[in-house]
Amino acid sequence: LGRGPGFAMSGEAALKLKETCRIHAETYSSAEVLHGPVSIVGQGFPVLAFAAADAAEESVVAVADALAGKGAEVFATSDRVRRARPLPVVRTDHPLTDPLALIVSFYAMVEAVARARGIDPDRPRHLSKVTETL
Repeated sequence: LGRGPGFAMSGEAALKLKETCRIHAETYSSAEVLHGPVSIVGQGFPVLAFAAADAAEESVVAVADALAGKGAEVFATSDRVRRARPLPVVRTDHPLTDPLALIVSFYAMVEAVARARGIDPDRPRHLSKVTETL
């Protein structure tokens, strides 16, 4: 989940979970997830919420806590959550660069997850990491 610049980071995170870990992941705006996609949330459903230190942080935190209240296993990049689990992150103290620091923290984690699953994150299955321009 994410909102504002954090939404772009959530999209990148979903892509990297698929690419490097072979884990299906989707990205949703925290402003929209409660209007339909929430119906798939059940006990232990995994959610990662990218809450940058910006104007959207409170709304992302509120949705993260609401999903945790529905039984989801929610991890959020904010120490303001009450029900979700806060993740340690580096803050930049600027709303435009803070999401970049959040995704850098995620990259280290996703690499560790891939390796724990026995997958080389530098060699994704069925993908070429070289783009040719003609």
